[in-house]
Amino acid sequence: MENIQPDEAFFTGYAYRLQRVLATADWLGVNCLAEDILKCWKKKQQVFLCGNGGSAGNAIHLANDFLYGVAKQRGGGIRAQSLSANSAVMTCLGNDVGYEYIFSEQLAVHGQAGDLLIALSGSGNSPNIVCAVEQAKIMGVKSYAIVGYNGGRCKSLADVAIHFAVDDMQVAEDLQLVVGHMLMQWLYKNRTLYSTDTVESDIIDGALSA
Repeated sequence: MENIQPDEAFFTGYAYRLQRVLATADWLGVNCLAEDILKCWKKKQQVFLCGNGGSAGNAIHLANDFLYGVAKQRGGGIRAQSLSANSAVMTCLGNDVGYEYIFSEQLAVHGQAGDLLIALSGSGNSPNIVCAVEQAKIMGVKSYAIVGYNGGRCKSLADVAIHFAVDDMQVAEDLQLVVGHMLMQWLYKNRTLYSTDTVESDIIDGALSA
């Protein structure tokens, strides 16, 4: 078996591609998303995330960060859920109504006007992501799409597109987490803008009325 030669240039090249996108990105859309998530938090509305493959893993990861990491206080987090998380529901919907509807059907049940959808997609063209964004429009759920490549259909379909013009799926998925962690840290920093007193009083009121 031949010895594998060091290939530092490969790893340096990957890091450079990621750094170049981060250095030239427009972060206005992320700022808008942060403010919209904060509004949902204040109004106790829901934030939904969805994605396929690696983007599904990111959607689950970020739902966890929003539910707990932004507050680290019982009952204080955001009502966030990943539509990519329940394998029983997804396989049921995929089998019965079609894979393209596995997210939109869940959104139709759980979502309400004023909620927020964050769609994660490298290409922006996955049919089930497109259907979820279309369902959001029908329901009055504001949609954000975090996309790579040329942005695909979601770039124009979503209410706000956070577009990184990178032709690399792994870097595109890296950037989803970068944005998500930016949001988490900003929300944690600004958690005092969310009335934790309201949450605590709701818990106390519930205990007293029980």
